[in-house]
Amino acid sequence: MLTTTNINLEKEKQARIFDQEFYPQADALLSFAYGLTRNEADANDLVQETYLKAFRFIDSYLEGTNAKAWLFRILKNAFINNYRKKSKRPTQVDFEDLVNIHQEEDTALNSYVDLREDIYERIIGDEVTIALGNLSVDYRTVLLLCDIEGFTYEEISKIIDIPIGTVRSRLFRARNLLKKELSAYAQSLGFEDKRQ
Repeated sequence: MLTTTNINLEKEKQARIFDQEFYPQADALLSFAYGLTRNEADANDLVQETYLKAFRFIDSYLEGTNAKAWLFRILKNAFINNYRKKSKRPTQVDFEDLVNIHQEEDTALNSYVDLREDIYERIIGDEVTIALGNLSVDYRTVLLLCDIEGFTYEEISKIIDIPIGTVRSRLFRARNLLKKELSAYAQSLGFEDKRQ
């Protein structure tokens, strides 16, 4: 039987989990979301959706376990679901967006730079960012989770819900594709392939 005391204790527990375990992951979630979407607004929406789902399904989270991996799995699933929805939807043009774009061209807002995009591209570099964006979502996801976020193969396996062997093979292929795409850029900077 649920009493007012039990309900209040449960709400306090949920608030504690969010404050101590979920909210500290916000920056990492936003970076991962941006790496997947390459758009700040979409990344923010994805993180917001992740936290909404985390709140909705908080009863399935075991307090004190790996909150970061749990949240990343929710984010990854939300991204895939949104991607599927968009790919099934016919191309749409929003009249208000066109009007807004036209108005922006007439104002001084043209000099506005998306700060997150600017920082992301400065840290990684334009060529690397473009090459990373050219990878398929499957390859980009494992690369971001492993090499940027520092998850172990086991954690990635749980987040993406694939076997560890598949994580390893995707990571191997992703790194090789990235290496192949960046080889000319690396040579232009004076790096040589020592294997030749």
